[in-house]
Amino acid sequence: MTQQPNIILIVTDQQRGDCIGHDPHAPEALQTPNLDWLARSGSHFLHAYAECPSCIPARRSLMSGMAPAATGLVGFQVADWNPTHTLAGELSKAGYQTEMIGKAHLFPPRRRYGFDHMQLADATRGSENDYVHWLCSHHGKTEIDPGMAHGISANGWVGRPHHLPEEQMHSFWVVDRALEFLKKRDPTAPFFLNLSFIDPHPPLTPPAFYYQRYVDRELPPPIVGDWAVKFDGPQTGLNPNAAQICLDKQQMQCTRAAYYGMINFVDDQIGRLIQFADQLDDCFVIFTSDHGEMLGDHNLFRKTWPYEASSRVPFIARAPKTWQFPYGNTPSSPVGLQDVMPTILDVAGLDIPEKCTGHSLLPMIKGKQTSVRELLHGEHAGCYDYEDGNQFLTDGNFKYVWFTQTGREQLFDLKNDPQEKHDLALQQGANEQLDPWRKQLIHFLLNRPEGFTDGKQLIPKRPHKHLIPGYNPDCTYPFL
Repeated sequence: MTQQPNIILIVTDQQRGDCIGHDPHAPEALQTPNLDWLARSGSHFLHAYAECPSCIPARRSLMSGMAPAATGLVGFQVADWNPTHTLAGELSKAGYQTEMIGKAHLFPPRRRYGFDHMQLADATRGSENDYVHWLCSHHGKTEIDPGMAHGISANGWVGRPHHLPEEQMHSFWVVDRALEFLKKRDPTAPFFLNLSFIDPHPPLTPPAFYYQRYVDRELPPPIVGDWAVKFDGPQTGLNPNAAQICLDKQQMQCTRAAYYGMINFVDDQIGRLIQFADQLDDCFVIFTSDHGEMLGDHNLFRKTWPYEASSRVPFIARAPKTWQFPYGNTPSSPVGLQDVMPTILDVAGLDIPEKCTGHSLLPMIKGKQTSVRELLHGEHAGCYDYEDGNQFLTDGNFKYVWFTQTGREQLFDLKNDPQEKHDLALQQGANEQLDPWRKQLIHFLLNRPEGFTDGKQLIPKRPHKHLIPGYNPDCTYPFL
């Protein structure tokens, strides 16, 4: 094991944990050969979670090694962030050349957060976007954003082929910039390269080839639990951005075909990176996503939900071949995005900042440890509806959910019911099963300024804001 290996962190946006072929619950039709190879030749964490499953808070955890509450942001909100430390900053101080390409989704958007250089594109639209500037240069001056001329919503469920050729799409651009960096980097310094794709986040518009590959295939229908809101039948006339809706069979086929097509396209672009470099053999690689996508499961779409489709993410770590770490390792204990930074710093032989709440997964990757925690805590303030604010706990076998505004509880047996079809909290005599979980959640929420608990019971209807009231990044909080 060398002291300072090259490190590549690859992040997708809105990719479900079951949406790589190597996952035991992956759709049979989905093709992700490059990610499958990374998983088979490294460690594939089967119960990895976005502790706050939406873009901005999740990326704060990724870049700081801290739980959402420790970053102050527990919901989706554009808010300036001035962290005491960052992953790139710690690596840069240790002599790494640090490069960010793609979606950062941190604010202020041009703050470097420790990176030596950034090529930013948080979306396929908008000003101060390096990808959009590049794309416009290929199309000439136009009043129509060339990346969004398809007219599909950037947060909706409508799926169709993209109008642009593959080589002009964001995922291709990200890898092109990465290959350019690898060719021109300083050969005397180790590098940290963060590739961040916007796919498969909507708009659900893969290249035409990848859409056609799936639209006529038999694709799995949405899973609808016995606890979910039911509809009499498919709905029409609803907002394409709707977060709770039942689509007809054809619409759902188009939606899923587009989503799987985008994942397949990103996988092929990752393949371009892999094929470029024998350099990858001396790289430590982590692949993950910032959160998942409900994709119609339980009649829900988008993210922010505590359910597996929204909160569970793919998480793969592959060490350099020369380190001779175990291959095909599939740990099942819960890990989170807050564990990425401590793991990478440990790999680089660097100290982990005291304020990090995450843990290094290196002992698990080596096969010398089976877990780093007993329980993982996650949450999200209400987004599409204020009453949807939630807290969740999981040990990898069960998941407990508490909705902060209604007091509703749910309990799922993930081992025997990984798709969360059955809510054990609805069963007669469930209180005995729920009580130990309540006590555990009280422990996690004790001394939170919102007043979610008095130490004896959970208290619903307390304000659950996206930013923790009175948060100060320089303070140490008793609940962390």
